Amino acid sequence: MNLLFVGDIFGSPGRAFLKATLPGLIRRYKAHLVIVNGENAAGGAGLTGAVAEELFAMGVDVITSGNHIWNQKDIYRIIETEERILRPANYPPGAPGKGSGIYRAGDGTTAAVINVCGRVYSPQNFDCPFRILDAEIEKVSAITPVVIVDFHGEASSEKIAAGWHVDGRVAALLGTHTHVQTADEIVLPGGTAYITDAGMTGSYEGVIGAGREAALKHFITQLPVRLEPCTGKSQLCAVYCAISPAGKAEKIERILIRE
Repeated sequence: MNLLFVGDIFGSPGRAFLKATLPGLIRRYKAHLVIVNGENAAGGAGLTGAVAEELFAMGVDVITSGNHIWNQKDIYRIIETEERILRPANYPPGAPGKGSGIYRAGDGTTAAVINVCGRVYSPQNFDCPFRILDAEIEKVSAITPVVIVDFHGEASSEKIAAGWHVDGRVAALLGTHTHVQTADEIVLPGGTAYITDAGMTGSYEGVIGAGREAALKHFITQLPVRLEPCTGKSQLCAVYCAISPAGKAEKIERILIRE
């Protein structure tokens, strides 16, 4: 199975650049499953039903998320019934939606996708992502050996530790959240494709996708500001993984496309 995983989509600039580049990437990598992190896809904070449908129409199969998933209130209703949208599995019981799902890829492969959030430097009180991963992997592995994880976290150390924790038990653990693509892509000894952060899809002329003037004002004055998506030149950050029917990664390739 050929997996294409696209890093955090940031606002309308990210969506526009994804629309322009995704068809070519799908053809180039003969992608059978396309996953994007969409927690910042609506206005740079959150996800709406309309934006999700826009992403699905582009060829996206699954939307993962993170701690900003609830910023747009529309998502509370949508996520209860839309199986293709995931929220972190380590939210406490009672949170709308679900943290994992089973999907049919274009080559007929059945793949499981799990979404978790890290706890280090997180303002939310998430359940332990390592224990939640253990439980989710055990659950979905009874259905398919092809398991893909989006680990949404701030600390590189926590994501690296998670990669080693699941090595050999999942096909890929791909980090998101920092909006900065890392250069440490690797297939771990047990057959798990890993990268600390897949990066951000949006304008690279701002500050991790947001307008630089407002971001600079906040850092210099420490006053609260409203961050809007930057409208400068855009980039797409993604990862391609080749995965065997046994659920082992055979290859991982980092992708960066800029205007």
